Amino acid sequence: MVGMKKRLEEILKQVQAGTLSPAEALDRLKDYPYCDLDFAKVDHHREVVKGAPEIIFGLGKTPAQIRRIAREILKKGSNLLITRVGPEVWSEIRPALRGAVYNEAARTVSRVQTPPPKGAGLVVVLTAGTSDIPVAEEAAVTSEILGNQTERIYDVGVAGIHRLFGEIDRIRRARVVITVAGMEGALPSVVAGLVKVPVVAVPTSIGYGASFKGLAALLAMLNSCPGGVAVVNIDNGFGAAYLASLINHL
Repeated sequence: MVGMKKRLEEILKQVQAGTLSPAEALDRLKDYPYCDLDFAKVDHHREVVKGAPEIIFGLGKTPAQIRRIAREILKKGSNLLITRVGPEVWSEIRPALRGAVYNEAARTVSRVQTPPPKGAGLVVVLTAGTSDIPVAEEAAVTSEILGNQTERIYDVGVAGIHRLFGEIDRIRRARVVITVAGMEGALPSVVAGLVKVPVVAVPTSIGYGASFKGLAALLAMLNSCPGGVAVVNIDNGFGAAYLASLINHL
C-alpha cells in the first residue's frame, strides 16, 4: 500500500499546487484499479485491499508477459516480486528490470522501491533438510519483501532432532514459525509442541516413491496433533510466507 499511497499523494499535491490539471491527474489515474494488458489485468487496487501489491506467478508465463506485467507494477511505484522464475527466463527479463535481484535457490525476482510496513516481530523459516531449501527460500524472500524481519534455520529435521534443540532459543524468539519439510513431514508437529506461536507448515515434494510427491507430508501435517499448525499446499513457500506476514502485521 505504501507505493500506491505515495503516488496518489503526489498526484493530489500537484493538483492542489496547480502544477497538474484535473484532466492530467485523471489521465495518470486511468489504470486504477487495474491496467488491462489484453493478456493480463494488472491489479493495482490489490495493494489497497491486501496491503501488498500483486505478486507475479512466473510459471507458465512467457518472458515477454512477465516483463510487461513487472514493468507495469514498477511504473506505479509498487514493490515487485515474481515467483517460479528459472535462470533462462531471468536472463531474458533481466535487461528490462534494472535493480531487480534474482535468488537462484528461491527462483524469485524482487525489487523494493518503497520500504513496506514492518511486521511486529520475527518470522523464522525452518527446513527439515537441505533439499527443502528452495521452497524455504521462496518463503524467506516473500517474507522479507512483505516487511518482516526474517531468519533462516536450515537442516534441523527429526532425523537428527538434537539439531533442532540446538536452535530452540532462536526459534522461540519468533512471532511466527514457517516449517518446511518433505519425506514424512514430521517437523511442524515437533516444533508446534515446543513453541507458543503459530506454526505454518509447508509440505515439499521431496521424498521417495511412497511420499507421492509431497502428498504423504501434506496429510501428516494436516493430521498434526499439537494445536496451532496451519498447512499450505505442497511446495507453496509463497503462500506460507504471505500467511505468516498477515499474522505478523496484526
